[in-house]
Amino acid sequence: MKLKTADLCDRYSSELQVVRPSQFPFRSYGRKKSFSGPIVTVDVLEDNVLVKKAIETIPAGSVLVVDGHGSDKCALLGDRLAGIAVSRGISGIIINGYVRDSDELPDMDLGVLALGSMPLKSKKEGKGKEQVTLNFGGVEWKPGDYVYADEDGVVIATRELTLD
Repeated sequence: MKLKTADLCDRYSSELQVVRPSQFPFRSYGRKKSFSGPIVTVDVLEDNVLVKKAIETIPAGSVLVVDGHGSDKCALLGDRLAGIAVSRGISGIIINGYVRDSDELPDMDLGVLALGSMPLKSKKEGKGKEQVTLNFGGVEWKPGDYVYADEDGVVIATRELTLD
């Protein structure tokens, strides 16, 4: 059953963090407009080596949350990495930063939220942090918490939620 963020807010509002659109004005790039799963995080600046590493290693069904600090100097995800994410069964990728190959991403069975598109590729130095608490969008993104995203918005819970 697809969990709608509006329904989750109606039932669990006291347990949820709600991403503020004014703080994280994301656009949807992937085919999946609704996705959810446990959060895995990376904190990088203009370098996507740890993004690639996470995509190649995190469990299927996870949501990779990338804090690229909103930098518009390069893209942190393109069609090649998105293709790996699809093949590995990753539910979605949320990026406080930019993507490229925006014509191909909508054909991929993956949720992708980002600030926009930018054609320049990132550095490849391997700098950054893995599995740390991130702060953007007016919320804390903690590894192991659950994120739920759809066309209405993005919400975070400390546990997996149901509407049974």
